[in-house]
Amino acid sequence: MNEKITYIIIGLNCIMSFVGFSDKNFFEKYLYRPYNVHKNGGEWYRIFTGTFLHANMPHLFFNMWSLYLFGSLLEHYEFPLYFHDKADFYYILLYVGGIMFSALPAFEKYKNTYSYAAVGASGAVSAVVFSFILINPAAPLSFIFIPFSFSAWMFGGLYLLYSWYMSRHGHDNIGHDAHLWGALYGIAFTIAVHPHFAVSFFYKIFPQYAS
Repeated sequence: MNEKITYIIIGLNCIMSFVGFSDKNFFEKYLYRPYNVHKNGGEWYRIFTGTFLHANMPHLFFNMWSLYLFGSLLEHYEFPLYFHDKADFYYILLYVGGIMFSALPAFEKYKNTYSYAAVGASGAVSAVVFSFILINPAAPLSFIFIPFSFSAWMFGGLYLLYSWYMSRHGHDNIGHDAHLWGALYGIAFTIAVHPHFAVSFFYKIFPQYAS
């Protein structure tokens, strides 16, 4: 089973989320609350455990479906192709780093605000999705109810602009900061471990300039 890490992550998300759906005390204990992390040094674990909890079934399904689609391709094909025996290690660093970096904006904004809390794997999943987009910018992406496909790089650019705008002007209780920073981390990490991806990204979008 070449996507074992992806399946393990999905399994942990499902288990913790289902427990959290039925146990409010469990949900409260492990959600991400920057105030608790800041004031109570022993509660740093919330940065990680909060990403394995979800607000409801649609929230869980969308994140896990996205992780399965993009993460399984990275783990099964892309990372082994480029990183060989380090593939699993880099894939784990991609996901865990996505958790950490996507949590930073909320920590800085809300570390003194007890009422703020967040759950969901969106930041880490964004890191995985944008690692895939960097490696495969010309891949076609299609969506339910939309009768045509987008190139991955076009979707990525629109998504980054939307997340940036909504992180400053949105009031919809969605962690757009986490999406944005997770995505940027995914791009930065992937380039850091394989700088040639920055060059190949350009040539895959503009093949006419390839030598």
